[in-house]
Order: sequence, then C-alpha cells, then structure tokens
Amino acid sequence: QVRTVESGGGLVQAGGSLRLSCAASGLGFNSYLMGWFRQAPGKEREKVAEISRTARSASYADSVKGRFTISRDNALNTASLQMNSLKPEDTAIYYCALQLDPMGRWDYWGQGTQVTVSS
Repeated sequence: QVRTVESGGGLVQAGGSLRLSCAASGLGFNSYLMGWFRQAPGKEREKVAEISRTARSASYADSVKGRFTISRDNALNTASLQMNSLKPEDTAIYYCALQLDPMGRWDYWGQGTQVTVSS
C-alpha cells in the first residue's frame, strides 16, 4: 500500500521560513518524479516545484523562484520543500505528489499540510 505523508506546516510571520517534508512508502521512490503543489482558498491548485528522479534538476513556479528549494533523499524515500522569505500569499494547503510518467497524471498525493503566513 502506497502512503505519502506531509509534515512541517504551521503558522509563521511574513519573512519567516518553514521546511515541509514528505515521506513515501510502498513504492519504488526513486522511479517517481516528486512535486509540491499548493491550494489556497478559492483558488485552483498550482504546482510550486518539481524535482527529477535523480535530483539533478528542479523547476519552480515564478511566484516562489529564489525563495523555495525542493530536494529529495532517495535513500530515505523523502522529499523536502525549504520555504524562505515567506509572504502572506504563500498561505495554502501544501501537498506532495509523485509521478511515474512525466507525460501522465500525478499518481499519488499526500493529505496536505497547512501553511499560514501572517502579515
């Protein structure tokens, strides 16, 4: 059974930092692309960052570029999202997801973790 669990969300003041973690089990972790998504109230879900299977490449939404860093540890089956210089508009539920086929859907999702940035 595949499990994907996020942790590390919370309440932080603008300008602060948080580190989100994602732990996956029940699958061949290093076969999957990893992504972080977020969804704010009343808004569509957006992809924040994505990292390749080998962690050699990563991409970011323009809104977080230079502030967020995605990483993964294939030995531990974990991925992280380091979020610095947080802004109130970063407030959302953050989800990690795994994708086997880069041209396909995202296969597995976590339950999400709330990030709230106060002004």
